[in-house]
Amino acid sequence: MVRHLEYPKKPQNTVKRYNNRGTYDLGVIHSIINTSSVLHVSFAPSPEQPFPAILPMIGVMGSFDYPSASIDEPLDCYLHGYVSSRIMRLARESPNGLPICVAATKVDGLVLSLTPNSHSYNYRSAVLQGYARPVEMEEEKLYAMRLITNKVVDGRWENTRVPPDNVEMTSTTILRVKVETGSGKIRQGGPHDEAKDENRSDITEKTWTGVVPVYEAFDTPIPSDTNKVKDLPPYLDSYVSETNNRNRESALAAVKEPE
Repeated sequence: MVRHLEYPKKPQNTVKRYNNRGTYDLGVIHSIINTSSVLHVSFAPSPEQPFPAILPMIGVMGSFDYPSASIDEPLDCYLHGYVSSRIMRLARESPNGLPICVAATKVDGLVLSLTPNSHSYNYRSAVLQGYARPVEMEEEKLYAMRLITNKVVDGRWENTRVPPDNVEMTSTTILRVKVETGSGKIRQGGPHDEAKDENRSDITEKTWTGVVPVYEAFDTPIPSDTNKVKDLPPYLDSYVSETNNRNRESALAAVKEPE
């Protein structure tokens, strides 16, 4: 039996509603983070402001100390942002790190049932909680910037003008989030209707039920007006087609009931 590393269950990360859909598996949670184009990061802006701040950010899981660590091992979350943004300033001013939450969600399907109340999504979601500090060492900053760039398009860092110059390095701040807790939640399968509705022919014979698969897809890359590369680079062509196929397969696989 294969044993997977899990985040410890604490009051703030334990899944309560539909807890059978909850997961604490590091590999599953990190994969959701790494395949989500946008992460939503929340933090408390100040004691005087009653509303939490939420920012869309680009981020990726990694380990500078152990760069060969796999997706199912303990990792940090690196977030990319502008040097003078509020979250970066607060992180610099927090001696113990800025407490933040990082959330990501992938929608795999629209689940259409007999009644509106039973409709749902097939989805994969993840939440991380931890303390964010700015990355100070240049080597680690470059490591994180490479990870983040290649998350957007695999192989892109190596096919651009690198390393960034001094102005670019100075204007960019990378936050390293030391993760304290994490959890995920996954829903897959078809509609789950009430027996009282499934046994009524006046409803079942007029209401279509099932799943509409949903997945993110990339269209054919369009060159810029200043582009001088005649042919589409193989790494970009492969990334687009392979990602589209993988996303479609995930959405179709989610239609099946979990085993």
